[in-house]
Formats: sequence, structure tokens, C-alpha cells
Amino acid sequence: MNAHPARLPTYFISHGGGPWPWMAEMAAPMAALAASLQRVAAEAAAGGTPPRAVLCISGHWEAPVFTAQAGARPGMVYDYHGFPEHTYRIRYPAPGAPALAQRVQDLLLGAGIAAAQDATRGYDHGTFAPLAVMYPQAEVPVLQLSLKMGYSPAEHLAAGRALGPLRDEGVLIVGSGLSFHNLRLRGPGAVAPSAAFDAWLHETLERSTPAERSTRLQQWASAPAARIAHPQEDHLLPLMVALGAAENEKATTVYHEVMAWTGWTVSSWRFGAAG
Repeated sequence: MNAHPARLPTYFISHGGGPWPWMAEMAAPMAALAASLQRVAAEAAAGGTPPRAVLCISGHWEAPVFTAQAGARPGMVYDYHGFPEHTYRIRYPAPGAPALAQRVQDLLLGAGIAAAQDATRGYDHGTFAPLAVMYPQAEVPVLQLSLKMGYSPAEHLAAGRALGPLRDEGVLIVGSGLSFHNLRLRGPGAVAPSAAFDAWLHETLERSTPAERSTRLQQWASAPAARIAHPQEDHLLPLMVALGAAENEKATTVYHEVMAWTGWTVSSWRFGAAG
């Protein structure tokens, strides 16, 4: 794969709820998130050149080993419930990247990390919702990488480290989850715990040394309100992969708000310098 004009940063994004870009009643409250995703796309266009591909680690896919989506034309996975009928007919027609899937597998295997490919997996909404805002023309090839069952922070950091070379090959690494993900807790009761966990994330990511940062993330469950913020950590682990690929680089907040309709404090970060 040819080199990109500059080393790309990595990102951890809070991806919003369900198929929100296709629902006016959800898109309006998420205008700040949408604007942040558009800025991410602009930052990743180093020298005016968009990424050659996006590698998205979605909190909506886990497998026994890290698994790269390998189809040339991935389909769709509508992994949400109770939304309008039209949201089950959404198509995000970005091409896949089979050669990159092989590269991802090779990098992981080369680091001693078990890895596989899946040519049948489609895009889930952890990928297609934010990517449709970032690249509405679906012109940039996209592939997903699964989480690994067991949710080991150390293993996901290690996977990110192994994938770091992709940043010099024009591949934008995006961890797609949510900094707060407790769907049963909305409203006034969510305000204090989400703010407490978000503050810990900012302290950890932005004001700790790289070594301290990685250690703190591996011990995230001891953070304030950690298990209230993430009863299950599937939406936090994409952060570990994104950080692992830029482990010694600066973290910068690229999105932060208190969502009025949920009471959640949510944030997104960039790791490394913008193009």
C-alpha cells in the first residue's frame, strides 16, 4: 500500500445512537456530534488527500479472535431495535478493502496475536452511522475490525500497537464506541456518573504520561462510576485499540458535550497530530 503524505492520527469517537443520521428527530440533538465527525474527516485529509481506507473498530462486533472484515462489497447489519421501518433499508455503499484485511491480519499475527478474516460480515451501525456523516459519498474504502471476546484491555492495546504501521500507509484508524454507554440510565440520574467517568477519561488521556495512561486504562474498572458508565465495556474497548496505535502521542478532545436529552456527558479524542 502506498504511503500517505503524512502519518495519520487515530481517533476514538462516540458514535451516537442507532441510525441517527437518518432520523431528523435524532439528528438535530446530535448536531454537535455530526460537526465533530465532519472535522475528523477534514483533519484526516492530510494535504487535501483523504485516507486510502478507514479501519473501524466498532463496539458492535466481537469475535473469538480479532477478525478483519474482508468482503469487497460489505452488506449491512441492522443491529438495533424499535426504529422506523426506513432505517432497516439504509445502504452505506462504501467499498471494502480485502487487501487491507490481509494486511491487518498479517500485522496482528506478526505481533503474536491470533487473527482471522470474515468475508461475509457487513457494516454495523457503529461503523455506517458515523462514516455516513464523515464520508457521505461513501468514496473511501472501509473495513471493520472486531473486538476480541473476553474484553481484555491489555489485548486491545496490544492489537492497536500492532496496527500502528497502518498510519503511515494512509489508513485512518477509528475506534467507534461511546465514552458513556448505559442505555438503561438516562435523565437526571445519568448526569453525575457520566460526568465523573468522563472527567476521569480526560485526566487519563490528556494529563497522564503515556505509560501512566496505558496503565490507567487497563485498570479502568476502578475509575469513578466506571461500571455505571459501562456495565459492559464493548463501547469502551475501541478506545484501547485507537490509543494503542498512537500510544506515545498526545490526546486531544475533538468532541465534548452534555447531551440534554440523555443527561450523558460524552467525548471523543484524537491521538497524534492532525494532518
